[in-house]
Amino acid sequence: MKNVSYTELQSVGFPDPKMIFFNGLELEVFEAGIENTGKPIVLCHGFPETAYSWRFQIPELVKAGYHVIAPNQRGYGNSSRPTEITAYDIVHLTDDIIALLDYYGYENATFVGHDWGANVVWSLALLNPKRVNKIINLALPYQVRGEKPWVEWMEEIFGEDNYFVHFNRQQGVADAILDENKTNFLRNLFRKNVPLAPPEPGMLMINLARAEKPLGEPIMSESELAIYISAFETSGFTGAINWYRNLDRNWHLLANVKPAIQHPTLMIYGEQDMIPKSESLTDFVPNVEVISLDCGHCIQQEKPEETTQAILKWLKQQNV
Repeated sequence: MKNVSYTELQSVGFPDPKMIFFNGLELEVFEAGIENTGKPIVLCHGFPETAYSWRFQIPELVKAGYHVIAPNQRGYGNSSRPTEITAYDIVHLTDDIIALLDYYGYENATFVGHDWGANVVWSLALLNPKRVNKIINLALPYQVRGEKPWVEWMEEIFGEDNYFVHFNRQQGVADAILDENKTNFLRNLFRKNVPLAPPEPGMLMINLARAEKPLGEPIMSESELAIYISAFETSGFTGAINWYRNLDRNWHLLANVKPAIQHPTLMIYGEQDMIPKSESLTDFVPNVEVISLDCGHCIQQEKPEETTQAILKWLKQQNV
């Protein structure tokens, strides 16, 4: 197995990785601020990201007195990549985080999630509320469980080319195309200030993988992008896409779970993000504070200083 290039990670001051073993699996974890043991904060990345997406926040959280734990979640980097699709359902994903807390001896922690990582954090608060202290989620608000399974509902509303639907209905197709075009896909995806235009026909992720020229401006430098490329050369995209392939399974798994989250919560939106803000967030997350930053979807990488300051300010208010 080809490993992610840690020379590049170390050159930007990113923590060294450690492998944590549990239940026959392993998670690749980047830890900082061990001197702050007793004040844990867990950072959960989204798709198609890695723990490296938190590179700007980690040192500042350590300075603020936190023990930072940032895993590459299952399917990513050098973490385990089970072959069974059901191994990526929300119970497995949240159980991984619980195992992480158990490894460090923490009963609970503050959690920060972006994109799919936010969904893991929301779900962890539903399934195991006592393991969550506070929540900070970026981009993805709490998703209300509707009357129909997610993929069925999305297919009716958005059609068969919606990438959530495509990942499920045409399994293996997108994986192969993204794997063949890793550099192009990641370079074309991680952009900001992309001109508004009607969506092209076809599937968004495949279009990005095949597009000859990126739009807008890059979110990261070529050296930063190289770290992402190296990570997906190791893992491929199938494990990450399998998270999407459990949407309907997750819908069934959460059927009997009370949908309210009482934890103190900060929700950070990007004003230019394609994901809409939730109009019913306070109905399900009553103790939430909502802020918006002038950026797109990759909030903590597009607006790193503003994101970090918003997180630290809110945490300080909660700890008074």
